Amino acid sequence: MTNQILIAGFGGQGVLFAGKYLAYKGLMENKQISWLPSYGPEMRGGTANCSVIISDDSIGSPIVSSPDILIAMNLPSYDKYEGAVVPGGKVFVDSTLIGRKAVREDISTFYIPATQMAADAGIPTLANMIILGKMMKETQAVSFEDLQSAMKKVVSAKRAELLDINIKALETGYNFAD
Repeated sequence: MTNQILIAGFGGQGVLFAGKYLAYKGLMENKQISWLPSYGPEMRGGTANCSVIISDDSIGSPIVSSPDILIAMNLPSYDKYEGAVVPGGKVFVDSTLIGRKAVREDISTFYIPATQMAADAGIPTLANMIILGKMMKETQAVSFEDLQSAMKKVVSAKRAELLDINIKALETGYNFAD
């Protein structure tokens, strides 16, 4: 099984962090992985996207041009990448920031008010992990077991206090019923 995942949004939304976590999670499950970040010149507010491939087999190219799974954190990303998703693919939309519905009927779309959920939970910077938790539940691209060990790889020792809230955000998204 191979999952080609594209995570896209504005810089500062944690797009690259979410992709990195997903890649480490796949690696710890003995999968073949590829993580390819792409971002504009601005550190915060510019465009950012991240291609992640998680596979049981060798990966020929790290480029995801036709994702099976799309996470869209903002409207420009949704507008740009919705058409690229393969028929039968799954799309995860931050419905707090994206007001429109899917124009396609051959994909499954999940609307998660991740930004609002993060604000309500007192973790306003973790909408990325909430939407990632929902994606993990709906796709099984990686398991929802042992979240901690992969999180320890992406959260630096200097920021260890963020481990538990990132796990909480994943669990919040995983348990979200739309």
